[in-house]
Parts: sequence; C-alpha cells; structure tokens
Amino acid sequence: MNEPIAISGVAHIGIRVHDLDRSVQFYELLGFKKTAGPIGPEPVAILLHPAGIELNLILNSSSAAAPNILMDVPEKHPGITHIALLCPDIAVAKAQLEAAGITPSGGPIRFTEHAQGLFVRDPDRNVIELHQRG
Repeated sequence: MNEPIAISGVAHIGIRVHDLDRSVQFYELLGFKKTAGPIGPEPVAILLHPAGIELNLILNSSSAAAPNILMDVPEKHPGITHIALLCPDIAVAKAQLEAAGITPSGGPIRFTEHAQGLFVRDPDRNVIELHQRG
C-alpha cells in the first residue's frame, strides 16, 4: 500500500460568489476580514479569520439568484455541500444573525449529545454550518 500524502492543514476554502461587497459584508459578520483582492485572472478576494481560516471568494458567479446545484435541486450531485465553522455558542450566533437580518436556513439541530449545528446561507446560497461541540 502507498504511503499517504503528507497534509499539515487546510490552506484555504474557495467559495464562488457574485457580488464581492455583499459577500464581504456577510463574512465579516462571521469574523472574517478582507486582506487582499480582487487579484488574479478569476479574480479572487482573500478573507482571513483570527482562528486561522482563510476564505478565497472567487468572483465569477454569473447570478446570485440561481439555485445551489448541490443543495437546492432534487437530483443529488457529488461535491462539497457546506463548510462547518466551530462556534462556541450557536444560540448567541443565531441571535446575532437575526439581529443582522439573516434568517438561519436550518437548526439548531442536535447531532449527538455533544454536537449541534446551525445552518445559514451566504448571499449566493452557499451553506455555512456553525458547529458547536460540548
């Protein structure tokens, strides 16, 4: 059997978006700060979180209103359906989202005795889970 490729962490998560300003405003609510961009041929804007998470917002979506092909159509396609961000208190997060005019798309849902999640859609219908352990 071959040895596994050495991986030391996640470098970044790429998320396709339509409107940079609207997306940055949403992700700032989650604690991300825009640090660069748009840069490159696609182009890409880079957002960093104090927890060390980097998002690359890929600015080439033709429409923010189109359904999320992985989540909003009856036929299930392979692909990454969401990212889950650790959150110490999803009840507080839910109140903050609602105060900002953002309605969660699902939850809170208890997965196990020690894990629960709250789901929200970004402005382009990408799914973000706020995941609480403990």
